[in-house]
Amino acid sequence: MPQLLNDEIAASLKGRDFLALADFKPEEIRWLIDLAIELKRKSKAGEVYQPLKGKTLGMIFEKSSTRTRVSFEVGMYQLGGYALFLSRNDLQLGRGETISDTAQTMSRYLDGIMIRTFAHRTVIELARAATIPVINGLTDYAHPCQALADYQTILEHKGRLEGLKIAYIGDGNNMVHSLLVGAAKLGLHMSVASPEGYEPDAELIRQMQETCSETGASIRVVREPREAIEDADVVYTDVWASMGFEAEQEERAKAFARYQVNEELVQYAKPDFVFMHCLPAHRGEEVSPGVIDGKHSIVFDEAENRLHAQKAIMAAIMA
Repeated sequence: MPQLLNDEIAASLKGRDFLALADFKPEEIRWLIDLAIELKRKSKAGEVYQPLKGKTLGMIFEKSSTRTRVSFEVGMYQLGGYALFLSRNDLQLGRGETISDTAQTMSRYLDGIMIRTFAHRTVIELARAATIPVINGLTDYAHPCQALADYQTILEHKGRLEGLKIAYIGDGNNMVHSLLVGAAKLGLHMSVASPEGYEPDAELIRQMQETCSETGASIRVVREPREAIEDADVVYTDVWASMGFEAEQEERAKAFARYQVNEELVQYAKPDFVFMHCLPAHRGEEVSPGVIDGKHSIVFDEAENRLHAQKAIMAAIMA
């Protein structure tokens, strides 16, 4: 097990924010994944591990959630701490109090803050003003907790990360941004197929291609789903209209009509490919029922690992 107290990487993580995977070195990300796997083993074996006993995590939800809320709340309980749910209506943020004032006040009460919000700058402002660790539970730009759980899941199923190919089919959203960073840092090859106007952030791509030159990874953004998915070890998709973009649903449905991950498309992946989706899924839109409910799907292993990956994050930065 990665040693939380007697390890150089552990010392480098203690007290830090978890805002984006780009903020972490490849060895730090891999250490967190290894810790998540060990904490999962402990949980399955019924072993009690409570490094956060007596500590409290404030959870700010400006966006609703199933997996994020349940996994953080249960994770804090299993680590011996307490999770405090705070909706926008529970805070003075909804009445105009600044992020800075909220962060400084909450820092006097809590040991850590998790926030699930819209603008990425909100998380950055919160972390700048807070004197306790801040965790990005999701923004419109990034979803690092999910990506960490995803790479844990891939490692568990494939036995390695380096050299594998991930094909992402769909919207260039927060999910693909975090997956791209993880691929670049951990030595995977990633191909993204998105319609024109819906590609991942160009500046992020440029930055991660520089990282690829150091790790042996590669990143490609293409137009055709078949080109992206060819010989893929992992096939990934997400909803066409992420939370906050529901008004664009009809327009996006037309733009993404050729981007459904279905039985015909996955024939071009490797025979032993695994299918992933961060959920919630819209069967019949971005993915066919036959794929998401088929033998290659590992979406619920992926969902479970949100619990263990986030426990690793909290144990590392808050203990």
